[in-house]
Amino acid sequence: MARKIRQAAVIGSGIMGGGIAALLAGAGVKVLLLDIVPFDLKDEEKNDPAARNRIVKAGLDAALASSPSLFFNKKDAGLISIGNLEDDIDKLAACDWIVEVVVERLDIKRNLFEKVAKIRKPGSIVSTNTSGIPLQDITEGFSEEFKQHFMGTHFFNPVRYMHLLELIPGKETLPEVLDFISKFGEKNLGKGIVWAKDTPNFVGNRIGIQGISAAMRFMQEDGLTVPEVDAIFGPAMGRPKTAIFKTTDLVGLDIMMHVAKNSYDLCKDDEQRDIMQLPDFVEKMADKNLLGNKTKAGFYKTDLTPEWKKIRKVLNLKTLEYEDLERPSFPCLDAAKKAGTLTEKINCVLKADDKAGKFAWKLAANSFQYAANRIPEIADTVVEIDNAMKWGYNFEMGPFEQWDAYGVADAVERMAKDGLEIPANVKAMLDAGNTCFYKLENGIRYFYDFASAGYKPVPVPESLVSIAAAKGNDKTAMENASASLVDIGDGVFCLEFHTKMNAINEQIVDFIAESLDYVDKNGVGMVIGNEAGGMPGAFSAGADLGFISKLCHDKKYAEIDAFLKKAQDGIQASRYAPFPVVAAPYGMTLGGGCETCLGADRIVAHSELYMGLVEIGVGLLPAGGGTMNLWKKHVNALPGKTVKDVDLAKIFVAAFMKIGMAAVSMSAAQAVGNGFLGQADRIVFNRDTLVGEAKKEVLRMVDDGYAPPMKQPLKVFGDAGQGMVNAELYNMRNGNFMSDHDAFLAKRIAYVMSGGDVNVGSEVSEDTILKLERDAFVDFCKEEKTVARIDHMLKTGKPLRN
Repeated sequence: MARKIRQAAVIGSGIMGGGIAALLAGAGVKVLLLDIVPFDLKDEEKNDPAARNRIVKAGLDAALASSPSLFFNKKDAGLISIGNLEDDIDKLAACDWIVEVVVERLDIKRNLFEKVAKIRKPGSIVSTNTSGIPLQDITEGFSEEFKQHFMGTHFFNPVRYMHLLELIPGKETLPEVLDFISKFGEKNLGKGIVWAKDTPNFVGNRIGIQGISAAMRFMQEDGLTVPEVDAIFGPAMGRPKTAIFKTTDLVGLDIMMHVAKNSYDLCKDDEQRDIMQLPDFVEKMADKNLLGNKTKAGFYKTDLTPEWKKIRKVLNLKTLEYEDLERPSFPCLDAAKKAGTLTEKINCVLKADDKAGKFAWKLAANSFQYAANRIPEIADTVVEIDNAMKWGYNFEMGPFEQWDAYGVADAVERMAKDGLEIPANVKAMLDAGNTCFYKLENGIRYFYDFASAGYKPVPVPESLVSIAAAKGNDKTAMENASASLVDIGDGVFCLEFHTKMNAINEQIVDFIAESLDYVDKNGVGMVIGNEAGGMPGAFSAGADLGFISKLCHDKKYAEIDAFLKKAQDGIQASRYAPFPVVAAPYGMTLGGGCETCLGADRIVAHSELYMGLVEIGVGLLPAGGGTMNLWKKHVNALPGKTVKDVDLAKIFVAAFMKIGMAAVSMSAAQAVGNGFLGQADRIVFNRDTLVGEAKKEVLRMVDDGYAPPMKQPLKVFGDAGQGMVNAELYNMRNGNFMSDHDAFLAKRIAYVMSGGDVNVGSEVSEDTILKLERDAFVDFCKEEKTVARIDHMLKTGKPLRN
C-alpha cells in the first residue's frame, strides 16, 4: 500500500512547531497543532475550550503574525486545526505523521510519546525534532512497531526559508519509512535532505557551533573586533552578509549557548571540546539580556536619533558598551571585491598576508580539521557536511568545497608548516593520489568517499537538472559575457542569465533572439532559468539600471526606444515561437525579469517567488510587454470565451494596481493571487529541481503536440478604465498616499494598460500597446524626477519617493 501524508500532527506550537505546521499546510496537508493546557487556569476557565487552547492559539497567532511570514499564504492557516494534549490527543489516531517539537527534556518527551504510542494508528510515522537527545534514549522500552516508525526530523528555523532538513534514523527504523520521509521532505516540502547520525547536534549545528565558538576564541587571541570578523567572514568567503555575529543575533545568543553547551556536555571525546566553552563575554551578555534581535540588542543594535535616523551600534566586548559601527577595510577584502569567481575571492582572502588573511586562514584551517575528523562520527560523507552548512547556514561552499577551492594539497602543506595535525583520512586520500574532494566528469559530479577510498556520484534528486554540470560537460551551445544557452538534454536548451543580480542588459536582449533561432534549428523547446546562489537569490532583479541611467543623462532617447523594441521583440518571439518556452523563476523576479516570465508559454515557479513589476519605483513603467502581458493574464483568467464590459471593470483596477503600487508577491502562492501566475503555471517547492521540472514541462507540451498560440487583438477597457483609475488617484493624492510624480506616472500607466484613446471594450493589437509602453517609457526618461529616482536607486539600493 502506498504511503500518503494527508493528515499530520505537530505537537508543540512554539516558533519551530508553528513553522512546521505552516510549511505542511502550505504543501496542502491538513495539520492538527497541539500544545499543553495552561497551568494557570482559573476555576471558571477550566471547562472553557478557548481558555484551555490559549497556548496553542497564541502559537498559531504568532506564526500568522511572523515577519517574514512563516506562511506562503495566510489562507493556508485554514488547513490547521488546534487543540490541547488533554482534550484532543485522541485525534492523533487519524494522523499519518506525528511531529514532536516540545521542550528539550528527556522525561517530558518520553512521557508524551508513551501517550502517543497508545493512540497512534499502526504504521503512522512519529518523529522528534530534538537537537541533542539520543533517539534510543527517547524510545527505550517502547514496542518494536513504534521504533520501526520512529525517527528524527530536524528542521532548521525559520522552517519555511531554511532549505535543510536533517533526517536521523533510529536503530530499528524501517528503511521504507526513511525513504518515504526523505522523498516527501524533498519533493513536497522542498527541503534538502542530509542524513545524520544519532549524535549530539547532528551535522549542521555540530559543525556550525564549533565554527562560531572557534571564531570567538581566535578573535580574542588575535585582538580583532566583532565588525572585523564579520567583514572577513562575509560574502568574500562565501558566507551570507550576516557573517558570524549578525547570524548569532538573528538566531539568538541563548540558542547558540544551548547548542554549544550540548556539544560540550555530550561530546566528551571531541578533540576540540574545549573550544565549545564560550568566552566570558557571552555569559555577561546573556546576564544583560543582550540576546540579539529578539531583545533588540546583541552584538549589534540600532539606535534612533531624535530625527528618527537609524544609527548602527556594535558591542565593545571589553567594556560591554555600544559604540558607533565603523565598517572595517582590509587589502585582501578589497582585492576579493574585484575577483570574478567565489574561488578567486576565497583565495584572495585565505592566501593574503594581511591581518584579515591570517585570521581567515587560521579559522578556515581549523574548520578543515574539524569537518574531516567528524567523518564518520556524525555523517558518512563530505557531501552531508557540505550540504548541511550550505542549506542550514547559507554558506555558498561547505568546508570541503572551500578546501578544494584553496587546493587540498596546498592547504595540507601549509597546515603542516603551521604545526597543525592533518586528519588521517585526508592524509590517506592524498597519499593514494587523490587530490580533491569533488570532481566533475562527463557532466556528473563525484565526491571522494573515505569509506571506500574512491569516488562516487553525488546523490541528487531524481528530477534535478544541473546547468553547471551540463556546462562542465561542454554542453554550452552559445554564450556571451551576460548569458549562455546550454543543452540540458532531450532537445531542451536552457537560456541562462549570469550578470550581477541577473539584470537584463543589451547583451541579454540580443542573446534572446539568437537563442530562439538556435533552438528552432536544433531543439524542441527552451527553459529560461539559472542557478544563481543566495537566499532567496535573484532569477532577475530587472533591467540594467546603470545602462538606462547613462542613456537618460546622455539624452539618447532614440537608443532607449530601440533597446525597448528589441526587448519587446525578443519576449514576443519567445511567446509565439514554434516550440514551447517555459520560465523557471525563483526569488527576486522583478521588472524585466518578471516581464520575461510573463512572455513565456508557461511558468514553473519556486515557492519562494518575489515577483512584481516594480518600475514605478524608479519612475518608469514595464515596457518589455509587462503591462500588456499582465493584462492578458488577468483577461485570460476570466471564464468563457468572451469578456464582457462588466468583467473588465472588475479586473482593470486590480490589474493596474499591481503595477501602480509596485506590488511584489512574498511567495509563489501570493503571485497567483496577484495574477502573475495562472492556472497553467506550476509551483515547485524544491528549488534544486526547478530547472528539471521546467524541462519536464517543456517535454510534456511537446508530447501533447505543441502548437504556438495565434496572435489576436486584445480587448481593453479604454477611456472608462482611465476614468476609474483617475478617480482613485485623486483620492490617494489627497490622502498623501502618493506624490505628484507617482500620480503622474500612474495616470500614464493606466492609459497604456487601457489601450490608449479608445472606447471601453475596444479591441487593439498587441503592437499598439507595446508602442504605448515604449512611448511612455521614453517620455518618463525625460523627467528630472525619474532620472533622480534611477540614480538614487543605483546609489543607495532604495527607492526615492520624490
